[in-house]
Amino acid sequence: MPKFAITGKGGVGKTTLAALLAFIYAGEGSKVLAIDADPDANLAAALGIPRKVTDEITPIAEMGDLIEERTGARPGQSGGFFSLNPRVDDIPDRFSALHRGIRLLVLGTVQHGGGGCICPESALLKNLVRHLFAGRSEVIILDMEAGLEHLGRGTAGAVDAFIVVVEPGQRSLQTARAVKRLAADIGIRQVYVVGNKVRSQRDREFILASLPGESVLGFLPFSEKAIEADISGAAVFDSDPHLVAEAKRIRDQLPIR
Repeated sequence: MPKFAITGKGGVGKTTLAALLAFIYAGEGSKVLAIDADPDANLAAALGIPRKVTDEITPIAEMGDLIEERTGARPGQSGGFFSLNPRVDDIPDRFSALHRGIRLLVLGTVQHGGGGCICPESALLKNLVRHLFAGRSEVIILDMEAGLEHLGRGTAGAVDAFIVVVEPGQRSLQTARAVKRLAADIGIRQVYVVGNKVRSQRDREFILASLPGESVLGFLPFSEKAIEADISGAAVFDSDPHLVAEAKRIRDQLPIR
């Protein structure tokens, strides 16, 4: 089953793409594990999971008792002795929410020390992501921030595709170039681009011209209906058939099945 990591500058719509792909695969009968690794966690909302359910979801990085149980140290403890290879295989099923055939797991993020933090919660999260990509058999869709905090060389070989979402704008494209360099540094070679919030042919041409030589899978249109879905808490997949159709075309361009 395919395993994707989706990234990009904040606000470009990577969560929208992650939710759309999750519903597409689930609708075809595949088991899907959607993982929210963005500090601004909103994949649950994009999937249309009711607020009463999401309010009960605690990000793994904030589960102090679990982290101490598995690593031998409390969160926030840098240095000292703790397990760098904690048990994680039971976490996805125990601490995820199931919605319309999609299992959602919220990772959270390390709140201190930066991406290189040597701390118990970082050890647990990195080992968990490694397990998710290498040890699980369902479709894996990881919605993450622009950095690669949760990934490492031990995970790179199990990632089938790295998808960078961009919008028509220089800052978004600069982030895409930086992400590709970071991905190459840890050995991820299959990097693709998806344009989002595209209003015209001019926007498409701008993205293509700004990223020469990149593998652009396709474009998602700017959608007022998707914005309305976000406001109302509805699933983005249910909001705009045209958006869904374009997402299916993007999925079909991926060389992974």
